[in-house]
Amino acid sequence: MEVEFTARQVKITKALRTQAADGLERIARILGKTARASITFGAQRHLQLVEITVQVRLQTIVAAGKADTLDAALHEAINHAVNQARRYRDKRLERKRLPKEEKVLTALPVSRPKARAAEPALDAADQKPAKAKARTSIAVHSFPNRATVVEPHILKSAEAISLKPMTIEEAVKDTEFRDRDLLIFRNPSGEMYVLHRRRDGEMELVEIS
Repeated sequence: MEVEFTARQVKITKALRTQAADGLERIARILGKTARASITFGAQRHLQLVEITVQVRLQTIVAAGKADTLDAALHEAINHAVNQARRYRDKRLERKRLPKEEKVLTALPVSRPKARAAEPALDAADQKPAKAKARTSIAVHSFPNRATVVEPHILKSAEAISLKPMTIEEAVKDTEFRDRDLLIFRNPSGEMYVLHRRRDGEMELVEIS
């Protein structure tokens, strides 16, 4: 995997480069060797910051870590990136399986066999040819042999509910930073919202009246 390192007011040691290479190797085994990555090391007040960006085809994975030391922040960012990479891989595999399971086959029209290849029958009363009955087409469908069962993902209340009020922008940043799929929070005015990540990766906000 091609990797680009950036340092902002910090020094990238050889140990950090080795740790980053090991973490990106885990991500490469999930996404493939063609993915490209960039790692930015920085500092904010007393916190050390690490941000990882991985570009693979049309998908971009962004993960961040904050800690007292750079190695701890790097470890947190790598774990977030690995989780996102696994979700992206699982979604791709699921999309590839769906067309095979939900394929619908339509058979050719079924018509009644001809009883006789003789002349048209004549009505006994007026000796007129009887009208031929219209043929009926029947569509035949095939269904999956077994129903697809999706196991529910259970979240603890501490992972899904924010105890402190926050704005919508803060909620989005917190969701991305902590790699969450669901967040229930209140804004400073006391209004309640639900922020969740859809299956296509986009964030959706629901207002609770």
